[in-house]
Parts: sequence; C-alpha cells; structure tokens
Amino acid sequence: MSSSARSRGESVIQSKGKPIHYPFWFGGSASCCAAVVTHPLDLGRRSGISQVRLQTRTPDGPRGMLSTFVHILKSNGFLGLYGGLSASLLRQITYSTTRFGIYEELKSTFTTPTTTPSFPSLIAMASTSGFLGGIAGNPADVLNVRMQHDAALPPPQRRNYAHALDGLIRMTRDEGPRSLFRGVAPNSMRAVLMTASQLASYDGFKTLILARTPLSDNLYTHFGASFLAGFVATTICSPVDVIKTRIMSATEREGLGRLLGRVFRVEGVGWMFRGWVPSFVRLGPHTVVTFLFLEQHKRVWRVLHGEREESGLAV
Repeated sequence: MSSSARSRGESVIQSKGKPIHYPFWFGGSASCCAAVVTHPLDLGRRSGISQVRLQTRTPDGPRGMLSTFVHILKSNGFLGLYGGLSASLLRQITYSTTRFGIYEELKSTFTTPTTTPSFPSLIAMASTSGFLGGIAGNPADVLNVRMQHDAALPPPQRRNYAHALDGLIRMTRDEGPRSLFRGVAPNSMRAVLMTASQLASYDGFKTLILARTPLSDNLYTHFGASFLAGFVATTICSPVDVIKTRIMSATEREGLGRLLGRVFRVEGVGWMFRGWVPSFVRLGPHTVVTFLFLEQHKRVWRVLHGEREESGLAV
C-alpha cells in the first residue's frame, strides 16, 4: 500500500485519538429511508413484490418483472406499487436496526486508534448481528411477505391485512404466536448471509477502493462499494431467499426438507436463482441508497460533534 493510501486510511480510523461511536439506530433509520425511496422496485419489499411473485407465482400468473408491474398497475393502480409499505418499514425498524446496530457496536468495540478489525473478523461480526436481526425481524418479515403476495391470490384466499399492526394482531389471534416465527430458521440463515455479504463486503470494498484508487472517502466511493456489495449479497442470498419466501407465503405448513425435495423434483436446480434479476433490481438500489443515507447520517453526526470532515471511522 502506498504512503498516500495509508495516510488516507489512517485519517479515516482516527479522530482525536479514538474512533467515533455512532448511535445504534443509524442503520435502521437509513434502511427506512431507503425502503421509502426504492419501494416501487421492491413492490412491497422482501426483494420486491415482483420477486416474491416470481418465486411463488402459479403457472398461469404473470411472468417476468415487467408483466408483474403491469399486472399490479391494472389490478391495484399506482398505489398498488406501495402496497405493504407499513410492513416494510416495520421490518426495517426491527431487522435492520438490530443487525446494523449490533454490527457497528462490535466494530466499535474491536477498533483501536491504530487498528481496525480484519475482513474475516468483519464477516464474523456481521454473521452474528445478522442472526440476531433475523430473529428480531421475523414477525415483520412474515407479515411483509404475506402482504406482498396477497394481491396475487384469488380474492377468497386473500388475507387483506389493513396495515402492519392489523396483520400482527390477526396473525397472533387466528394462528397463534408461533405464526410470527414461521420460517425463522431459513430467515435467520438468510439474515446471516445477507449481513455478511452486504455489510462486511461494503466495508471490504470501501477499504479496497480507498487503498488502491485515488478516490477519497466521498460519495463516489460509497456508491461503488455499495453497488458491489449489493451484487454480492443478491447472488449469495438468492437460493435461501426463494425458500424463505415460499415457506412464509404458504397456506399450509410444510417442512424444509420436504419443500426442498419437492422443489428439486419439480423444478430442478433452476429454482435457486429464480427472480435473481428483480431481486438485484430491488436489492442493488436498496443497498446503494441505504449506505448513502448511512454515510450521510454519520457525516452530519461528525459535523454536529465538531469532528473534521475527513476524520472518523464508520463504526
């Protein structure tokens, strides 16, 4: 590493002799902002209604992302693109606040004025925070998938939750508290993969860009690192995402092993990346916007606390 790259890296990790500690809720706030911005692509969330419907659609249902958009617009109008927004925000408040908050707390704990955690350590921290975030966000995730998939069902089978709170109350009342944690195993597995491939890879790509290019810690660096992180996260999480979505949207309980056996038998290996394109169309921009908002949260925090603009580790 060149001396200029090393000096730029050192300016990032030191601030008045110690790393900067940011509020726990920054990640959840940034994720909520991103959810609002990207919701039409998400079409309700969980990699978008388009992805959920591609993963769960019947043979005579709309095929492809564009036809799904047209189907929703014809059936539900423009506001249909924002169906399930309350569930999406609830999920970000629970899932994203937990995983981002714990990850940043762990980074802060293991960061010194002269050293930062290694990339394998970041993966371990992200996996831990992702697992806990997956459990915390599971009720909102189940609700989110159901609200996304609802419009694709025949009218007699629709649940017609009015909003996130109504959905949680009705799920608990009609199906028992256990329904809130349906699919918690694959959901937590996905959360581990998502957080490790998204948060840790963002920090890794950002460090690499700062060290190997003339770019400084600015908008261009944040955009490049977050775009690459979104690509990695989409590819790694696709198979688990398909299975999790099918379990959560199912009307009857089916074991994971039985579901996998049936899917492999009927669809072969192609199911693993079904909906990858709409997933990346949703997750890519969502990842970029999340980290752009997060970096701006941190920038404003540094300014308000009198830190120099180029100083401060994002911990």
